Amino acid sequence: MHSSPFPAWAMAFCGLTALASTATAAGVPTFQRNQLSNQFWAEGAGVGDFNHDGVMDVVSGPFWWEGPDFTRRHQFGAANETFQVKKADGTEETIPGFEGGLGKNNAYSKNFLAFGRDINQDGWDDILILGFPGEKSSWYENPKGASVLWKEHVALEVTDNESPAFLDITGDGRPEIVCASKGTYGYATPDPKDPTRPWTWHAVSPNNNYHKFTHGMGVGDINGDGRSDLMEKDGWWEQPASLAGDPVWKFHKFPFGVGGSQMFAYDVNGDGLNDVITGLSAHGYGLAWFEQVRTNGDIGFREHVFMNKEPSENPYGVKFSQLHAVDLVDINGDGLKDIITGKRFWAHGPAGDPEPGAPPVLYWWELVRRPDKSVDWVPHLIDDNSGVGTQVMARDLNGDRRPDIVVGNKRGVFVFTQQ
Repeated sequence: MHSSPFPAWAMAFCGLTALASTATAAGVPTFQRNQLSNQFWAEGAGVGDFNHDGVMDVVSGPFWWEGPDFTRRHQFGAANETFQVKKADGTEETIPGFEGGLGKNNAYSKNFLAFGRDINQDGWDDILILGFPGEKSSWYENPKGASVLWKEHVALEVTDNESPAFLDITGDGRPEIVCASKGTYGYATPDPKDPTRPWTWHAVSPNNNYHKFTHGMGVGDINGDGRSDLMEKDGWWEQPASLAGDPVWKFHKFPFGVGGSQMFAYDVNGDGLNDVITGLSAHGYGLAWFEQVRTNGDIGFREHVFMNKEPSENPYGVKFSQLHAVDLVDINGDGLKDIITGKRFWAHGPAGDPEPGAPPVLYWWELVRRPDKSVDWVPHLIDDNSGVGTQVMARDLNGDRRPDIVVGNKRGVFVFTQQ
């Protein structure tokens, strides 16, 4: 499809140069807010160099926006969804996309997460879309600048869990789709000789009939053996020394909340052991890190909840619900990874979940290690009118070596550029 600037009616909603609210302490990064669209096409957004110009672009839903200013939008996939809204004068208006912040009712997109990656190794970044739980995930082949819809290739017929990932779990240097599918946890790999064929599923668990709407999942090295393990809300699956023959991984049971967000293995307190970071409930409250403790060689965890239902439960008086997406990146360049998360806007609509009408905030939580070996997480408000979706991604978009943040959800598509 041909590229085109935004129509004038949409630009009025964007607030392209508004500075987001941030903490004002000296040295704390600030972010410039750029709303690319107010339409709801997806619950996630990703990045990639889709026009091969050396500058990062943003993808969300069936569209991508050219960096560095993101004023030109291109369509790569089908965009046929519309909904009706009755105006004050009784007439109806047709609005593109799924019904979200521009409407009154709840709807869901077919697009939960987006990633840019050169999947067919032709030198051009393609687009991978992880779809609605229980449905297909596809990658779209970059036409190398041609003004056409991108060719769709189904990668995985059934992608389950609400926090699937696209990363290298096997250690071969190539990312895989990591998720649940048809009752098992595992990962899907493309055929390197022909990635247009359906990807191969490798189960790491028995068929435990995991529900498609199960929440909470991540990848990281828990036991320090150099191999990535799979974390889920009920424990972690230990990667064996060899993946030949698709063996079942050893399961270590531990409750990491009731099912929250993306999960990360990271040494929070600097003791040399990887801890676990995650939201505790995707549709409730709680943000925590689980400190790894070892007893006679056995791995256990000690829970540290640093934000919960009541403002009094942390020294900064911050609380919000529906932490459905989390990323872990060093925001301020101090060498420690920080948490990026927020409130998912209308996860179950305007009347569902705790506090659906509260401001959809976006925060980064600064990791601080104290001299006494304890840690603190200091919250910094980035914005109070966007939130997260089922994905939030922090990546350097403009080449200044400072992470920026992209969000796609029921309020639209947002870029927050670190200043």
